[in-house]
Amino acid sequence: MTELLQFWPLMLALTAVGVVAGLTSGLFGIGGGAVMVPALFYAFTELGVPESVVMHCAVATSAAVIILNATRSTRAHHARGAVDMSLVWPGRRWWQSYALWIGVGAFIAAVWIAPKLSSAALTILFAVIAFVVALQFIFGRPSFQLRDSVPKGPAPLIAGGGVGILSSLMGIGGGSLSVPLLAICGTPIHRAIGTAAAFGLFIAVPATLGFIVSGWGISDRPAGSLGYVNLLGFALITLAAWPFVPLGAKLAHRLDAIVLRRVFGICLALVALNMARKAGLF
Repeated sequence: MTELLQFWPLMLALTAVGVVAGLTSGLFGIGGGAVMVPALFYAFTELGVPESVVMHCAVATSAAVIILNATRSTRAHHARGAVDMSLVWPGRRWWQSYALWIGVGAFIAAVWIAPKLSSAALTILFAVIAFVVALQFIFGRPSFQLRDSVPKGPAPLIAGGGVGILSSLMGIGGGSLSVPLLAICGTPIHRAIGTAAAFGLFIAVPATLGFIVSGWGISDRPAGSLGYVNLLGFALITLAAWPFVPLGAKLAHRLDAIVLRRVFGICLALVALNMARKAGLF
């Protein structure tokens, strides 16, 4: 009991992270991974988890939480007609599903790519991509479009697979990548957010399974872990996030999208810079 009590500040911090992750999942369709991964990284570091596996555990645990966040967020947005099901599962033309290839990419990354990368490499990858995404949130014009519709043909395989791989390696729900992608292809921002939430589910499930498989038997993981997924971190963040996901989705349809994007972008940029500092980039 004494050992547990000394970690209560970390437990409270993870609970607070769950609240923020739930809100951001509903607001931006991003699953909350951009918030959870840095928080889990710092929490596991404080718990003495070795540098060799700390980022793998943070990314994997974040992916597991996103399963529930993305499920609730998708249901909330779908109830408002804001999920483009033709991109999620287009019936008989299943090979044209962005969600399918996103899931395939996520599983490949978790099982075969992530184990080959060092924790430092994963941290740098997260920091660099998160900073680029933050710049897009801050300076990107929501009205900017390259196309009037989301491309088909080989695009679901190439773009979807790429989003899945990068999202899985970063432990995010993919909204940070897929919302801008959908928006520049003519998808209205609220519909892009709702569809990205659905994509997040197709990322999180195979990514979590993949990290359980690839982390099985690895030494020095935090106590209470299943593969690379830490069950305590998962439980604390999930319980805190659960009631706030639908609230975030509700706010997304009421608040000024431009202001929200910029505030989130600034916060994400600060997190990315700090992660880059931790990885020794400067």
